[in-house]
Amino acid sequence: MKQAVLIIDVQNEYFTGKLPVTCPQGSLENILAVMDRARAAKIPVAVIQHTNTVPDAATFRKGTPGWELHDEIKRRHADIRIEKNLPGSFTGTGLEEWLKGEGVTCLTIAGYMTQMCCDTTARQAFHRGYTVNFLADATGTLAISNAAGSVSDADLHRAVLVTQQMRFSRVMNTGEWVAGL
Repeated sequence: MKQAVLIIDVQNEYFTGKLPVTCPQGSLENILAVMDRARAAKIPVAVIQHTNTVPDAATFRKGTPGWELHDEIKRRHADIRIEKNLPGSFTGTGLEEWLKGEGVTCLTIAGYMTQMCCDTTARQAFHRGYTVNFLADATGTLAISNAAGSVSDADLHRAVLVTQQMRFSRVMNTGEWVAGL
């Protein structure tokens, strides 16, 4: 089974912008460790970057500091960089074509946000027949409050992990993933 790693939306918006990731602690360090380990093991890495196409978007507007990839992500090797405009990394992108060209059958998901782009991409991958690893300590989120209610960062993160494990992904931590290589 050939594997690839998807590093999803590790952009400045989640560090210095309007959507600071707060849970789990250390997620960025784990994402970087995954990238480094994948490179050492010759596992292809796709870096995904979200772009909001609304002209005056408050977040992820192309060319703004918040849209830029985190400097540590930019410093590391990526086999491909893919720009997306919706939560799913497969929608309207060349991701699937690249994965097929690489002969990939298993995807490992790391990045932001757990409940949005990571969850959507994992479900899309599952629906397309990929085996999916979802890294609990290398994905992250924040507390959310809107007209539907509110949820803490830890509860939201945990709920997505539990749901992913039910059907879509094998949820594991970075250490378990590294040990399985």
